[in-house]
Amino acid sequence: MSLPHIEALYDDVPLDRRMARASTAVRRLVDRVLDGEVLDLDDSVTLLESDGDDVLALIAAADAVRKADVGDDVTYVVNRNLNFTNVCFVGCRFCAFKRHRWEPEAYNQSVETLLAKVQEAVDLGATEICMQGGINPEMPAFTYRDILTAIKQAFPTIHMHAFSPMEIMYGARRTGMTYADYLAMLKSHGLGTIPGTAAEILDDEVREILSHKKVDVRTWVDIVTTAHRLGIPSTATIMYGHVETPRHVAAHLRLLRDLQSATGGFTEFVPLRFIHTNTDMHRDGLVNEPPPKGMYDLRMYACSRLLLRGAIDNLQTSWVKINHQLAQLSLNAGCNDFGGTLMEESISREAGADAGEYTSVEEIHRLVRSVGRRPVERTTLYRKLEPTEESTTRGSTTAADGAGGRSRSREVPARPHPIH
Repeated sequence: MSLPHIEALYDDVPLDRRMARASTAVRRLVDRVLDGEVLDLDDSVTLLESDGDDVLALIAAADAVRKADVGDDVTYVVNRNLNFTNVCFVGCRFCAFKRHRWEPEAYNQSVETLLAKVQEAVDLGATEICMQGGINPEMPAFTYRDILTAIKQAFPTIHMHAFSPMEIMYGARRTGMTYADYLAMLKSHGLGTIPGTAAEILDDEVREILSHKKVDVRTWVDIVTTAHRLGIPSTATIMYGHVETPRHVAAHLRLLRDLQSATGGFTEFVPLRFIHTNTDMHRDGLVNEPPPKGMYDLRMYACSRLLLRGAIDNLQTSWVKINHQLAQLSLNAGCNDFGGTLMEESISREAGADAGEYTSVEEIHRLVRSVGRRPVERTTLYRKLEPTEESTTRGSTTAADGAGGRSRSREVPARPHPIH
């Protein structure tokens, strides 16, 4: 879509007027979502294939649903990424982070290095460490457990958000444990939540193209649902903008809805744009040029809010994937969470992302307030944190902050959520 369409998002056009300009088919589908219905696969594809004024209507409707269901606060978490090794044998074709152990840029960070980085994060107010790494075939079998133990002994209050389902699968195989026993062991040594990454697209044919060695859909589901059953929540993600179709995306979202109905364990949904520049998929011609950043991304966010309504309340924008300006716009397309400060983000950077590795609390506050919303720090599990004198001086939320959000001529009822 052209720049004028993006600029149209800044216009204070009521939802009714946006809907009046949409096609009859999209208008009817959106009305059903606003009335609390869950769309089937074909109807979901229709929304994901929309264009022009239909997309603007989806964005306006998603913004109205967001306001009705979770309010105007934009949450964020002060965290740090720890990518403790880039040695990996899996060979994902969408990844530029991995290194073979003999390459000069390969690294395995020592426990002492990791502890120093956690200390730096804690000194900057971090409440969460997000930790993932490559699948290193030479690491000792209980490496993940031992890293958790070292960090939690030194920093008992820090929340450990760590180890993707792919890492869980590999760790369980290396130790000869079941997924349930392995996850229970990690939990007993300080694991709080797991990232729902390694999801990419939950379709095995697509996954074969992306990485034939990667965890398959059945195993991903098994690990995530086992974690939820053990009281280990997770995020949920999707990677879009490569070889997938709208039907793949619709089926992915529907599977997440079904899993959430069964377990209630997803804390948030995070759409992640595929960064292509330095990847094998780009070099091999599988992905020449992904769709331009802009309305393509905002449609994904808006459809995610509408199609997951009543299942997953929190929709997180990814500033590291789409940049700060587009992340701001996504706050008017259904998003209610700005993600984390990160402090160190290697995976997207290696693939060619140019949004930086760190966004300070002050900058998050500026970005959120400039679109008329209220920034609020949260924990990993979405408990909102009351501002302290120290956090107020660095730009955190105060009682004087305006709530904001766009005015709408149509009130959208909040839908009761059976899953919390």
